[in-house]
Amino acid sequence: MTNQKQKKKKKNYVPSRLNLLFFAVFLLFSALILRLGFVQIVFGEDYRKEVDRTENVTVNTLAPRGKILDRYENVVVDNTPLNAITYTRMQSTTAQEQLEVAKKLSEVITMDTEKIQERDRKDYWILTRPDEAAALITDEDRKKVADGEIEESELYNLQLERITESQIAEITPEEEEVLAIFREFNKGYSLTPQIVKNQDVTAKEFAMVSEMLGDLPGVDITTDFVRDYVYENTLRSIFGKVSTSETGIPSERIDEFLARGYSRNDRIGISQIEAQYENVLQGQKARVRNVTDTAGNLLHQEKVFDGSRGKDLILSIDMEFQQRVEEILTDALLRTKPKPEARYLDRAFVVVMDPKTGEVLSLAGKQIVLEDGKYEVLDNALGTFQEAYEPGSTVKGASVLAGMEHGVVHPNKYYFDTPFYIGSRENFTRKASYVNMGTINELTALERSSNVYMFNIALDIAKANYRPYNPLFIDPNAYDVFRKSFAQFGLGVETGIDLPRESTGVIGTDRSLPGKYLDLSIGQYDNYTTLQLAQYVSTIANGGYRMKPQLVREIREPSQEEGLGAVARGFKPEVLNRLEVTDDQIRRVQEGFIRVYHGTAGTARGSKVKKYKPAGKSGTAESPIFNVIGEDADGNPRYEKIETLNFNLVGYAPYDNPEMAFAIVVPKASTNFSVTGGVTTEIGDAVMEAYFDLKQKRANGQPSLEEQREEEENEEETE
Repeated sequence: MTNQKQKKKKKNYVPSRLNLLFFAVFLLFSALILRLGFVQIVFGEDYRKEVDRTENVTVNTLAPRGKILDRYENVVVDNTPLNAITYTRMQSTTAQEQLEVAKKLSEVITMDTEKIQERDRKDYWILTRPDEAAALITDEDRKKVADGEIEESELYNLQLERITESQIAEITPEEEEVLAIFREFNKGYSLTPQIVKNQDVTAKEFAMVSEMLGDLPGVDITTDFVRDYVYENTLRSIFGKVSTSETGIPSERIDEFLARGYSRNDRIGISQIEAQYENVLQGQKARVRNVTDTAGNLLHQEKVFDGSRGKDLILSIDMEFQQRVEEILTDALLRTKPKPEARYLDRAFVVVMDPKTGEVLSLAGKQIVLEDGKYEVLDNALGTFQEAYEPGSTVKGASVLAGMEHGVVHPNKYYFDTPFYIGSRENFTRKASYVNMGTINELTALERSSNVYMFNIALDIAKANYRPYNPLFIDPNAYDVFRKSFAQFGLGVETGIDLPRESTGVIGTDRSLPGKYLDLSIGQYDNYTTLQLAQYVSTIANGGYRMKPQLVREIREPSQEEGLGAVARGFKPEVLNRLEVTDDQIRRVQEGFIRVYHGTAGTARGSKVKKYKPAGKSGTAESPIFNVIGEDADGNPRYEKIETLNFNLVGYAPYDNPEMAFAIVVPKASTNFSVTGGVTTEIGDAVMEAYFDLKQKRANGQPSLEEQREEEENEEETE
């Protein structure tokens, strides 16, 4: 009996707990239904609007580009801050609303109206004179739209075509200023700030606009930045250009930069260093999230990223040395150009490198022109790696090492220097050195610059059989073999410098004449840039390692305080290849280069700076030019061939521990074939003098360029 009662109690206990649970669930669901009903009825409209909002992320403020400094941390390219007035158009902003803002803004700032185009005036006229504009559309035009003969959008084009000059003339000078502002408003994209004015914004204009911001929807004030080239034109072409806010991204690169998160009106580097290191120099703009409703009205902004200045570049260039080299070239051109034999001289180039690291210490090019009866010297630094010329005998070191590489020349190899006669006795080509040198080895050949010695090397490499007054056959493949050896020095190939649009030189294509092959061995066929010659001589100076020329040695993080930020990236010396010859073979060529300066018959023995222990190789190349002198009977131009000489020189110092290597090219330097190379020896001496003089002064604590500049500014302020 007792067990039955217990079972009954258990049966009754379980259902009562379930009833409590069901009742609790009922209450919760009831509360939830009531709450959902309340939210839907009372707040439904508000939440619907919230859901309809859209978010757009955009760059909102300008950020300065990174600075560029030389190897001694002198700032060479900086940013100059400018007061700027901007306008940001909302998606819902109408043209009429923009026009009203433009009218108010025109009352407090002045605008340049020269950029206004005829189409701008017509658009403005239609917008400001709607009744007159409507009258330009006829009933017949509207009927065509109704009949489907033309689209309604074409009516606007008809209005533009029918506006007369007298109607355009109705626009007053005051309206022109409004139009100039309105034109700037419409350049940008919605939610993207557009610079309205950043040049010559006065303090008064800046202050008045600041006070009126509440009455000028979309208008704002900010700080803009433009590039400041501290040393004016020095290396300006190498630093490159930055596009303006008006030109923005060039059309041919728009897709590339938009994919990288740029805006269409962003300023970018468009040439040389500014372009090569765009991703480093470009500042990171502040990003703002604009929250708008479906009508495009801005609800609020949220800052996502504060933005930062671009990273800084530390160049390998020594700016003070660069200025001295440019002065040396300028003086040489002005001194030489007035001479009758130098009437075709118009430019000169110097490249100086550290042969051990490949760092470029100077890229100097100058061009001389006649302006208003006076000679003026212009910058042409780009020509150091974009213009190629006949190098002449400067490449004979490469020819000797090519012979050693292919086993046809060994240390103390002798050839007999006597003229070559190619062809029959009745019709032959004579090829010779400037003087018959007799039996000579490779050291004398380099010291005295023997052409015939190099011809013999080239013939042995090609396995050609030369006999005086007989035809000479050269296997066309021999050109490739010889050029492959030259390429190991950087001759005829890209040097690898971190600048765009480098020339690889000019390679001769005619292989039908055997004399062309012989000319290749003495630098009279293929043309090379000054930078290629500097890389070539650096390879000999450092013992056979072709170093990559490097213009940027460090990338630094931006610093908000005085001094430089942390190193973001350092560039280590890069070996591109090693010559396929032995150390002993390279030393023989180095000895020959030393004799060029210090030997009794060396072609640069007239040097005045032998105390610096220079070594190198001079070179004179024939370089014909052709002047138009009239027309023939058929109207085709007639040319006059004029023979000129290029004066070239490559070298390094000191020869027992090279720390600087240089190449000098002076095209079309003379028409006097009895005088060779004097100007390049003088330039080379002056360049070495400048380098070692600066080195000594710095060792003695000479103030840096930056310190000298600050001292001069302080003196001016004191006065």
